Amino acid sequence: MYDINFYMKINDIKKKFESGEKLDPKLVLAKLEDARSNNPVIYNIETTNACNMRCKMCPRTTMMTRGVETIDPALFQKVVDQIEPHSFELWKKWEDFLEEEYGCKEDEMSENHFFLKIIPKVIQLHGYGDPLLDENMPKYVKLLSGKGIPSYFSCNPANIDVDKTIEMFRNGLDYIKYSIESVDDYSHKNIRGDASNFTESYNKIVRLLNTKMHYGYKTTVIITMLDLNRKTQNLEFDMLRKKFEGLDVYIYLKSEDQLWYRKDFHRTKSIHWSEFCKHPWMSMTVKSNGEIAMCMEDYNNEIILGDVRETSLKEIWNGDKYAKFRMDHIFGTKGIKCAEQCDMKTVKYYL
Repeated sequence: MYDINFYMKINDIKKKFESGEKLDPKLVLAKLEDARSNNPVIYNIETTNACNMRCKMCPRTTMMTRGVETIDPALFQKVVDQIEPHSFELWKKWEDFLEEEYGCKEDEMSENHFFLKIIPKVIQLHGYGDPLLDENMPKYVKLLSGKGIPSYFSCNPANIDVDKTIEMFRNGLDYIKYSIESVDDYSHKNIRGDASNFTESYNKIVRLLNTKMHYGYKTTVIITMLDLNRKTQNLEFDMLRKKFEGLDVYIYLKSEDQLWYRKDFHRTKSIHWSEFCKHPWMSMTVKSNGEIAMCMEDYNNEIILGDVRETSLKEIWNGDKYAKFRMDHIFGTKGIKCAEQCDMKTVKYYL
């Protein structure tokens, strides 16, 4: 989830940034703080940072040095006890805003529709790991469903346990995303590592779709391919779409994020990565060890703003470390990781 009310309130500032209008940093800070809720909204809970893939494009493969940890179920419960879903009235206002400002329609299948219509309402249950390696996932899905909070996570289909996934369907899982880079097993392994595959993954997904249809489960199965700037990218995606043609899936080509460390930096088509970073004011990330990181992209937990094992989410969100972090984004504190190691522009960029 993210704070959709904040997103709507600061739309005028976003438009001024994009038009090139120069604004006073102190005035911008005041406006953002005025629009910010005192109650934190959780973007994602990293249930585990364990992963058996070796994806070429993932910082986890080449740059992550923190140890592997899986969140304690009692800690997960503690986090969920402190959050609530968006109200029906606020969500209706948000949908009207999306159609007016972005032309976002209900029946689209695209990365921008996914970010604007799905991500704002779900708790994302992944970070730098594969949730399918966490045996507690069915329990977490049921816990969120019981609070009326939609659940979602992205995973590697090679790790599918059919019975466990069906249990999550039964427990009310709203969205599950399978990342597939090729319909050829050799090419897939070349991108995501020897543990990955396409053929076996595809057969399991089809089995899950048949089970979903038979029992009428509500889970939306999402298939995505990363745009890795390959010469054969469009052909690869066309072949993937044909494999899932006629099946009940939400499928799209996703822009690659976090390209700052890559030599072949290529343009994103994502609204999320094209606009200024709102996360310091609109969302919070809980890592697998209970630390509150600057955002979901902090793979090494380098900017820690609190620890939910020791302090409430609300106290952390309104605390001194978060206040300083927001000022760093606006005044361009020298050496801040967000400005040097992220594709998304800080507020300072526009000032």
